[in-house]
Amino acid sequence: MPEGTTDDTATRVFAGHRELLFSVVYNMLGSVADTEDVLQDTWLAWASRSGGGGIENPRAYLVRIAVNTALSRQAAISRRRETYVGPWLPEPLVSDGEEGDTAERTEAVSMALLVVMETLTPLERAVFVLHEVFGYAHTEIAPILDRSPSAVRQLAHRAREHVHARRPRYQADPKVQREATERFLKAALGGDMESLLDILAPEVTLWTDGGGKGRGKAALRPIEGRDKVARVIVATTARHSPKALDIRYRTVNGDPSAVLFDEDAPFAVMVLDLAPDGDRVRGVYAVTNPDKLAHIDEEG
Repeated sequence: MPEGTTDDTATRVFAGHRELLFSVVYNMLGSVADTEDVLQDTWLAWASRSGGGGIENPRAYLVRIAVNTALSRQAAISRRRETYVGPWLPEPLVSDGEEGDTAERTEAVSMALLVVMETLTPLERAVFVLHEVFGYAHTEIAPILDRSPSAVRQLAHRAREHVHARRPRYQADPKVQREATERFLKAALGGDMESLLDILAPEVTLWTDGGGKGRGKAALRPIEGRDKVARVIVATTARHSPKALDIRYRTVNGDPSAVLFDEDAPFAVMVLDLAPDGDRVRGVYAVTNPDKLAHIDEEG
């Protein structure tokens, strides 16, 4: 065998599964930086063990290594988030929605669902991601987690009941969500209280993730209720110059959303969650922490 062939094959096989691994791990952790670290560890494990061959199912092997590496990092991630300033939101995955986006990457679940998934145990979340998002059977998940199929079914049942009780199955029409986002931003940046009250659902919740670093004042906890949310939004825009912001409509975690730029630098990512019975907004997710926006460029 020519020198380098084994290494080249290992690299090619890993590269062929990288997008799947990224999506699985990202949906477990909600952090691009942590996901990249897990993928690096997965690559090192793969490169050291695959040189001699003998791995019958590389995809299953890589997913198992990635999932368990992600689970082993959960304790450290949880400790870090305990000291996080204000609400923690997943790091947004931004794309321009072009067909070139890979299928696995665009399967990242919505911001709203990721927030709900934060309340699951790490094992429940891993099972939910593998079963509900990627369609793995319980019998396929069992060896990945080194659990029996019956234990996996119990984890899956608890996770599904927990998630669906907080977020019933619903997928807004992309056109409706884009139009709602445009109307919301026009009212928000224009300080139009009356229009905001008309757009927001009575039970709306506003999440602002600045991590103590974002420009402008971010709420230290989620704000609930239409009147409170509208007042906070109008007060916030009154303190800044919305005319300086450039709105770019992008796909964020699979949903039509908006990225606001200030002098060609990302200022905020805005994601709306719509109520199932219409086009009113029941969730507003604003990520302004510059650390979570650093990977976003003007091209999306």
